[in-house]
Amino acid sequence: MTTLSAAPLAPLLDRLFAQADQSSAALMSTFAQMPEQERARLMASRTDYLEFYSTMKDEALAVSRETGTLLYMLARTCRARTIVEFGTSFGISTLHLAAALRDNGGGRLITSEFEPSKIVRARENIAAGGLADLVEIREGDALQTLAQGLPEQIDLLLLDGAKGLYPAILSLVEGRLRPGALILADNADWCPEYLERVRSPQQGYLSVPFASDVELSMRIG
Repeated sequence: MTTLSAAPLAPLLDRLFAQADQSSAALMSTFAQMPEQERARLMASRTDYLEFYSTMKDEALAVSRETGTLLYMLARTCRARTIVEFGTSFGISTLHLAAALRDNGGGRLITSEFEPSKIVRARENIAAGGLADLVEIREGDALQTLAQGLPEQIDLLLLDGAKGLYPAILSLVEGRLRPGALILADNADWCPEYLERVRSPQQGYLSVPFASDVELSMRIG
């Protein structure tokens, strides 16, 4: 039995995923009706992301159940003790990563979210999952909140916020990624600049698309 598959976390995740599934269908329908050029612009924007994501403050924008399980498995496999996450939302991915830390014997997860109402929901969910002692939520724009006070060595980085900021967030964290550290980027295909960077061994990474919506990379230098 693992923290992920036992109470209180397992039934909590069942409930959160069910809620996320209900809201995501309507959101995807609205998103699909948006002109493709405008959709691409908003998803890749480095300037309009605060306004764009504020309009979705009531949406979980959650990773899939399969991606959540992948996060847990990879964090366990690399024996992660220090994790940084960009984009907390309601804390579903945070719960999977914190569960891995618990089962690894402890550690620290720093996650960043700019929407105050989402932070309230995330704190409630993390507390309900019994994982609050492992998680530090930093409130504000991640370009500021993750620019200082990070651990000397980071084992795993999850990118799941504004897609256009993936390269900038990676740059903030890069100098602290240990050799062999894992980087998971959700929906990274919306940011070609990020993919070009992590798919270049000359930039110090090995990288492959994983499943349908995740780019999995490893720091090699």
